[in-house]
Amino acid sequence: MSTKRIIITGATGLIGRRLVAELRNDYHLVIFSRDPARARSTLPGAADYVAWQPSEQGPWAAAVDGAWAVVHLAGAPISTGLLGKRWTPEYKAEIRDSRVIGTRGIVNAIAAASQRPSVFVCASAVGYYGPYRDNTPLTEDSPPGRDFLAQVCVAWEAEAVRAEEYGVRTVRLRTGLVLDPTSGALPQIMLPFKLMTGGPILPGTQVYPWIHPDDEVGLIRFALENDQVRGPLNAAAPGALSNRDFAAIVGKVLGSPSWLPVPEFSLRIALGEMADLVVYGQNAVPRKALDLGYQFRFPTLEPALRDLLDLPEPVKR
Repeated sequence: MSTKRIIITGATGLIGRRLVAELRNDYHLVIFSRDPARARSTLPGAADYVAWQPSEQGPWAAAVDGAWAVVHLAGAPISTGLLGKRWTPEYKAEIRDSRVIGTRGIVNAIAAASQRPSVFVCASAVGYYGPYRDNTPLTEDSPPGRDFLAQVCVAWEAEAVRAEEYGVRTVRLRTGLVLDPTSGALPQIMLPFKLMTGGPILPGTQVYPWIHPDDEVGLIRFALENDQVRGPLNAAAPGALSNRDFAAIVGKVLGSPSWLPVPEFSLRIALGEMADLVVYGQNAVPRKALDLGYQFRFPTLEPALRDLLDLPEPVKR
């Protein structure tokens, strides 16, 4: 095992759990958590568990001194489901503050450290590019949007970039829709198909920038261990699809019809402003990852879904 120490925030989340499993046999992991006792029972095997919350400073900052890397994944959930929290002004403030203030505090700790980390990997999202209803390709050089999520991402990344002022290689991971069969958006996407009422969300032309969690974790490790990776990094599979094609493949994998369209107005009634997550999209192209040699394990959707759902490949006739 390497003696290098990596601090991880958001370790009990969808990606954090998988990242800890990926790294714990190779590095000394320090888990920053609001509930260290819960993190210890959920994620055994880390070197230490430190009480942390998204604030500009705190006693946890001392643990950053001497760490080789920081992976900052924490933030209030963007998508809360049909029965979850709507984007009220209060919850929108929580979404923003949990990211902006939390990142500001991590970078403040980096600045104060006598031995600063070599690399800082900070989560962001493809929402940076704003809402699209078409397949306009968006690389890491594309400009930001102006909607709520884009503004959150711009402010979030602005805090992360400050780490570069202190000589720390900084990677801003712009993540798409992470597919997971038990949490996140995928169970909600699959539900109408399981009820035989699945179909595209109109207009159907919007592109869903999805990624298999193994590749999300793989890109984080790639960013940690490859000194050439810096700046923004799109974390989305190269096989991005329109919503219409995405729905067709979900229906095929689940053996369900996929023709019943979902009108935008019904989603607006159910979700309010949060409907923007599904009626718009971003064709986020992972240009930098591909140029630097990252090999996606799951570049196309059907094999990714079959792997996640433990379903066999169809028999070829």
